[in-house]
Amino acid sequence: MSQLLQTISHIISYVSIAIICYGAALGLLKFIGNEFGRLNHSFSLEKTVQIKIEVGYYLLLGLEFLIASDIIDTILNPTFEDLGILAGTVLIRTGLSFFLNKEIENIAQNQPQQDK
Repeated sequence: MSQLLQTISHIISYVSIAIICYGAALGLLKFIGNEFGRLNHSFSLEKTVQIKIEVGYYLLLGLEFLIASDIIDTILNPTFEDLGILAGTVLIRTGLSFFLNKEIENIAQNQPQQDK
């Protein structure tokens, strides 16, 4: 059972890394495309803000998966040192998630509504 949970924890970690890398790559491609828009005068600051929001969502999702993986690891190895490391890691990642989410919400609220 312990080996199964360890394997699941590793899979969750790899999935979180994949989510973050995918979001970063997608954001980078969109950013480069938007920057090339400067050459033909189709650059849009609104697109840059939207890219920032999208990358932020991928980061938040990846961080949530990393926290889940760390919790499983600590359950499997419940030493005081591991608990301290988990507490610090969760605190830092939760803080990052909180402030990133606040920034995304703030950007989304201040962004003009587009007609569909």
